Amino acid sequence: MSGHILDQILSQHQEARQGIINVDEPTLKLVIFECSQQWFAFHGERIKEILAHQPVFFIPGKPATLEGVINVRGDIESVLLPHTLLGLPAMPTSADSLILIAQGDTVRSGIRVDRVIDVCDVLHSNIQPPPATVPMLLRPLILGVLQLHGQPVSVLDVNRLLSDYARTGD
Repeated sequence: MSGHILDQILSQHQEARQGIINVDEPTLKLVIFECSQQWFAFHGERIKEILAHQPVFFIPGKPATLEGVINVRGDIESVLLPHTLLGLPAMPTSADSLILIAQGDTVRSGIRVDRVIDVCDVLHSNIQPPPATVPMLLRPLILGVLQLHGQPVSVLDVNRLLSDYARTGD
């Protein structure tokens, strides 16, 4: 009798699998982070390293968007404050804050974030074009938006963020 039940279960399992279509859809690795209680993401290939508890050295006369500089194994890297660049209120640095070492086409810099939420692969089809309601300041920086864990996530163009900063210096 148990052989008959096992045959039924296997038969049902086979029928259920026939309805499944395996589609290879391209994915994109994202580094999801938080700034001022809003979620953002950078393309994973642009983030070279995530650093915790780095002493940041003050630079006199620096622009408000620059926290200072850090020493990463002998290389001096600037540390940007994306809050200001994104038009968000600055949050005090906490134990959860991290520095993302980002590489643009021509500029490399650290970017201070309040916390890293996740590093994950997302389907390209889950990333939608930015809505028309995106503030004018952010439109050139946002590549797309997606929902993750019930939260909206704006995918930012790290190359544009870094090159705009390098060009203006403030």
